[in-house]
Amino acid sequence: MQYIQIPDRGKGENSTATGTEEIHHHHHHHMSSSSTSDSCTSRHFSWLMKSCFPNPQHPHHPSPLSAAAATTAISSLPDDLILECLSRVPHSTLPSLPSVCRRWAHLLNSPAFLLLRLRHHLLFHTLFSISISNSALFAATLRLDRDGEPAAWKVSSFVPSKETDDESGNGSAFSLFSHFRLVSIGRKIYIIGRTAMLRCDTWTGTLVPKAGMGFPRKKFAAAAVAGKILVAGGCTRSSVVEEYDPDENVWRVVSDAPRRRYGCIGASVDGVFYVIGGLKIGPSGNDGSVCASRASGAEAAHVYASSMDLYDVAARVWLRSRAVPGGGCVVAACGANGNVYILSSHAVELSFWKFNASRKSASFGEWSRIKSPPLPAQVRLDSTVRFSCVGVGDKVVLVQVVGCIDDLLRRSGRTERGLKEGLVLVYDCAGGEWGRGADMPEVVRRAACVCVEC
Repeated sequence: MQYIQIPDRGKGENSTATGTEEIHHHHHHHMSSSSTSDSCTSRHFSWLMKSCFPNPQHPHHPSPLSAAAATTAISSLPDDLILECLSRVPHSTLPSLPSVCRRWAHLLNSPAFLLLRLRHHLLFHTLFSISISNSALFAATLRLDRDGEPAAWKVSSFVPSKETDDESGNGSAFSLFSHFRLVSIGRKIYIIGRTAMLRCDTWTGTLVPKAGMGFPRKKFAAAAVAGKILVAGGCTRSSVVEEYDPDENVWRVVSDAPRRRYGCIGASVDGVFYVIGGLKIGPSGNDGSVCASRASGAEAAHVYASSMDLYDVAARVWLRSRAVPGGGCVVAACGANGNVYILSSHAVELSFWKFNASRKSASFGEWSRIKSPPLPAQVRLDSTVRFSCVGVGDKVVLVQVVGCIDDLLRRSGRTERGLKEGLVLVYDCAGGEWGRGADMPEVVRRAACVCVEC
């Protein structure tokens, strides 16, 4: 499957478009002599050294000795030295590196490369917001700098090639992703649709099809735990929990959820998969009970909307379920900094909660009510408004991915406050304060969000 990337709408050396242009440029330049090159020539080494150690103030004039040394192929260098050089290149150069030779592509996928990037302070927590239409995929990125302040969004788009459309058999490869979830493992994002999945490499900008879930799901919970993906809920005919192994590209059924939820949210902290909120669909996973009356049905809906189920992935057991104090309806949730953060709606009031998810802590399982996001009071959130909550390092980012608060204010006869669709709020977990980030670009709507360290 191939995808064509459209140039970035943002600016800056870290933009995806720059990397895409470079990958095509270097691919044609270096691979013209051999499309399956396993080793690198002195040209590659020269280009690499210029990328790693540029010195425009003092141009280098080769001496006879350095000219002789330049004839040595880079393939003769040991892996650790090549890794040290590759790990220092700017972010915008990364997309071109795998096209140089197979060895470089292999080294870039190694844990040692990621560790070196981290050691050189070249990994940043980056928020990805992805929306999909029938004909294109849009990805917007917001990078938090070392001070935790968000910069400007950068936008890229992908369209499927004709070959991909032919393979899908329905005229659009993206039509299978009308309801999707995002999960990140390392630098890669997994876009999980109802019956299909794509893997996006955030360094190279490439999209690769992967195996779809065994049970079709819609509005389900998903999260990464110990390098694997867990999904639950969103399936009307089953309560099974599935696990995806990226190394084997295989989904496996690992358990049955105690509650069958729809519209739930997934999070993970300290080896536990949290299935949060949502609505009750069908009989429960274990008790098989069916609500006998409208009253009991309403009570069950309340329990589902304000509770979360905890699955210990390593032990393959379910822990005791927990509920948000005071009930309410979970609007958004995420894991960050050893806690699960939950935004809950109580009629016309929003509350923000922190659940201690560190299992080695003596206070594991304790709830704390913390400062609510700076949104207008006495506003009833309805189905026209939807938030996405993402842990980004030691921050929690709240993104309004659907709807507009100003519309709700206008309909209730109140003054607008400039809270448009795409509102971004940032919570500092250490300082306990909220700030406002740059609004999400208009081209990205009805999005899903995820954080990647890349």
